Amino acid sequence: MIEKIITWEEIYTKIKLVLKEVKPTDTFYGIPRGGQVVAGLTGRAVDEPSKASIIIDDLIDSGATYNKWVKKYPDHKFCFLFNKDDEFPNQWIKFPWEESGAVEVEENVIRILEYLGEDCKREGLLDTPKRYIKFWTEFLSPPKFNLTTFEAEQYDEIILQDNIPFYSVCEHHLAPFFGYGSIAYIPSKRICGLSKLSRTLEKFSRRLQNQERITTQVAEYLAEELKPRGVAVILRAKHLCMEMRGVKKHDTWTTTSKMTGLFFEDTKARNELMNLIK
Repeated sequence: MIEKIITWEEIYTKIKLVLKEVKPTDTFYGIPRGGQVVAGLTGRAVDEPSKASIIIDDLIDSGATYNKWVKKYPDHKFCFLFNKDDEFPNQWIKFPWEESGAVEVEENVIRILEYLGEDCKREGLLDTPKRYIKFWTEFLSPPKFNLTTFEAEQYDEIILQDNIPFYSVCEHHLAPFFGYGSIAYIPSKRICGLSKLSRTLEKFSRRLQNQERITTQVAEYLAEELKPRGVAVILRAKHLCMEMRGVKKHDTWTTTSKMTGLFFEDTKARNELMNLIK
């Protein structure tokens, strides 16, 4: 994760722009915590939302905080110094009054555990927040690779890599799902290094995902990079979000597939692939 450190100079510049666009009589209430600092820096801070004409915050990120406050105060104007999506997409934002990103996130993990009734001071949980952040940082950072390709040398039959293990995390419940993938393609002019097929599956699975999307993304990536005569991706996985919760059906496997080119158009090619996998 890239960390963007906001400087005091950037903050003062933004505040000046805000003050130019509002009335001299406007007052500000800051959304806790960062918004309170920002409101104070305007020189027009008030201690209650009902006394303010504008509610201000340091950053709009997912929009969850904004939506919560706008429901409570629908008649107020809202103002944000920075818009993460527009200015710093996919970055962790750190303001001068905040601790380092890792420390603050670990504190949030502690709050979640405490909310769930856990005692974070007991020995088994003392380092859990740190380990949890380390796990997510590692999992969401798959090794980068180059899709090395070579001349096909007139080879125009199926290339199949089977039983490729993969792990992912369900974006709906943050529960793991894992299984095996089969990736095949029929080359046109180029073939790729054998390890690149499993690395491609790892590239798209080590994210917050759903199985259907991984299947499609792997197939489309290989189709774009190799320009083959056909690509086939078949994934079989067990989902803990349905085995540990909800319907609680154990040892259930979900299969998804994506076929392009000859594998989609030619029944003979598709049947040959399925026989190879069997």
